Amino acid sequence: MRRFASLLIALVLSLTPTASELRMPGPEAGIRHYTWDTEFDYLSWIARAAALKLGQATQAPHRFLDTEAQSEHVRATMALVQHILNAEEQLRRLHADPASTPSERDALAAELERLYTLREQAAPLAESILQAQVSAVFAEEGFAVFPPLLYHSTPLPWALIVSPRDHIAQQHNISLRTELTLADHIRIEDEVTAGMDVSALVVPVGGIGVYPTMVAQTSNLNWLVETIAHEWLHNYLTLRPLGFLYYHSRELTTMNETTATLAGRQVGEAVIARYYPERLPPPPPPVEPQTSPEEPPAGPPPPPVFDFRAEMHETRLQVDALLEAGQIDEAEAYMEARRLFFWEHGFAIRKLNQAYFAFYGSYADSPTGPAGADPVGAAVRELYALSPSLKDFVGRMAWLTSFEGLQSLLAVPES
Repeated sequence: MRRFASLLIALVLSLTPTASELRMPGPEAGIRHYTWDTEFDYLSWIARAAALKLGQATQAPHRFLDTEAQSEHVRATMALVQHILNAEEQLRRLHADPASTPSERDALAAELERLYTLREQAAPLAESILQAQVSAVFAEEGFAVFPPLLYHSTPLPWALIVSPRDHIAQQHNISLRTELTLADHIRIEDEVTAGMDVSALVVPVGGIGVYPTMVAQTSNLNWLVETIAHEWLHNYLTLRPLGFLYYHSRELTTMNETTATLAGRQVGEAVIARYYPERLPPPPPPVEPQTSPEEPPAGPPPPPVFDFRAEMHETRLQVDALLEAGQIDEAEAYMEARRLFFWEHGFAIRKLNQAYFAFYGSYADSPTGPAGADPVGAAVRELYALSPSLKDFVGRMAWLTSFEGLQSLLAVPES
């Protein structure tokens, strides 16, 4: 009975938006003029997902399987999802191939429908198993797993990110319907940019912290468990000041996302190590002994590997410097030049602008990347490194209400 009471209380939380995609500061009338007819319907999605999860909770079929059988069902479901992804790509190629026949396309489409049915049958049990496995690791780390960890894999809405042109900041983050095409994205970006004199970009997201949380459909199990943990942490933080104030300032947004990323990664790695050890990354290769000065070099040094994160970090630093100097046009021309530079090195970025950095720069779990010289991520990483446990780290972050509070926390020596 207590389980169902907790579940009902948690379901009530879904009435309050808990994802960054839903919280927007300030007046919204201007941006909504461009997006009102393309926005994602969260209430309908939450109602359907909550009903599905309530049904799973009453049956709890995963309890009738031992640990290895549970993990094997998840492995089989991931293989099925990969089979579907391959077939979808093959069907796209057939439609583009002038030599393909209608019978070939129809046969593959029919096979896809069969695979979709199999996924609908297998996915609920796989989700229940992964919910239990991720919850078990959180509990071992000392967390009271409330609200109960619930997620649903689903096609995700797109996020329209809006930033001012003269500095980088998330001014708006609005969820758009999943079925919108690239042409729709470009149209919306162009209309918002021209009408409001801002920087706009429609980006994909991997998960959204509504309740139950939304997680993208994938066959990458390592990424999946990390994202499940990341999004539940947003639920957890929303019940505390750090999450409740997610959009109160740019610093708090970065503190939220960096906390969830660092903690989610640690929990995801623990889930893989326990339940899916064959998916652990290989150990680093042994260090080769250095050649003595008398020995001739073995050959020419290999060409330097292109470091995307380091190059993006450098790009952000230069953009910030240009914007701070009031050189908006020069900054935008520089970003376009850098976009072409990334393309030449195999990285396809459709649009590199202030909105791009406003979105991706809030994930400051690494000293390099689109966050640039932002000191917020570095401070969160420092507290993470100093904390004796994951629970201690998240617990201290959860009750902060400002970046100044984090700085004060780091200034106090450990007793």
